[in-house]
Amino acid sequence: MSHSDDVPGRARVGDTDELTAYYDRLGEHDAGALWTVANDIEPWYPQPKSVPVHWSYERLRPLVLESLDLVKADDAGRRVVMLVNPGRKDVSAAVGMLYTGLQIMGPGESMTAHRHQAAALRFVVEGQGAWTVVDGQKLAVGPGDFAITPNWTWHEHGNEGTDAPVIWQDGLDIPLVNAHDAGFYEVHPALHQEPGKIVNSSLLTHGAGTLRPYGFDDGWTKPYSPLLAYPWERSYAALLDAAKATEGSPYDGVMLEYSNPLTGGSVMPTMGAHLQLLRAGEATRAHRHTGSVVYNVAKGRGHSVIAGRRFDWKQGDIFCVPSWAWHEHANDDTGDDAVLFSFNDFPVMRSLAFWREESHPDNDGHQPAA
Repeated sequence: MSHSDDVPGRARVGDTDELTAYYDRLGEHDAGALWTVANDIEPWYPQPKSVPVHWSYERLRPLVLESLDLVKADDAGRRVVMLVNPGRKDVSAAVGMLYTGLQIMGPGESMTAHRHQAAALRFVVEGQGAWTVVDGQKLAVGPGDFAITPNWTWHEHGNEGTDAPVIWQDGLDIPLVNAHDAGFYEVHPALHQEPGKIVNSSLLTHGAGTLRPYGFDDGWTKPYSPLLAYPWERSYAALLDAAKATEGSPYDGVMLEYSNPLTGGSVMPTMGAHLQLLRAGEATRAHRHTGSVVYNVAKGRGHSVIAGRRFDWKQGDIFCVPSWAWHEHANDDTGDDAVLFSFNDFPVMRSLAFWREESHPDNDGHQPAA
């Protein structure tokens, strides 16, 4: 079917003096004519305002470090350099309805406890000694570790290290929450939580992968994962094991989803997360899907072609793929693997029956790159 707007079934009303006067009269009643906007609000296919963006960690890191001396963490609430998509400055989003930023905590520093409607996740980029307390459970995390802070859970963060700051990537669904006018924020009445005696208790209980607690679980019924921290060592080892048994996807390489160990589903209702391995020299084919993705290069170097544009990346870099944008990835190192961490809004797309996906039909499955 032609995607021209000048076809039957599409709005194609021309302007006249009478219609202009009619629209003015409708406007006086806070009303309007659907046919004047129908082709914009009901497009043939997704028309995201977000554009592909690559954020260099090498260039951003000095600016993130500089913030340590410029602002106190408690004064700022959280000391974060947010990454803003040029097309989504209106909602401070990195892509689509997803927010991300780089949070830094100095040695011995800690923040007060709070909670909010937005769900959050963390991916540690550098530094030892990072911790977070989520609903009274203390989590210790290091480089490459992934942790979640589900919506409306009390949480606070800190750095027990004595030598260097900790930098981690935050990911939140703040724009999505605000789009639904559902945002709440609350500071803990005692400013800090009383953490449990066992550090990483959710990991000790639920982190055995295919082994689930039997006969001693606490009847967990919450809509998010009871496992709150996913260590890099176990996750990377799982990728390497999977790579021994499968070729993986032609579009994503060997990719595993961080999951709720009780249900096998995504870690939270509004955001999912993946870890994917690209073998030495591997290049994937192009595909596109509804839903937005934010990537962090956990290991290696390579490039991605997104909507026809090439972006070269290396460890620590962050880049995004807007909804329905063609994208493909390549590991430029012929001697070692590359690993990409990513988080997305796929759970929302699937729960609302918005999910669609298709492969690139031309050029052997690859895009021409500018």
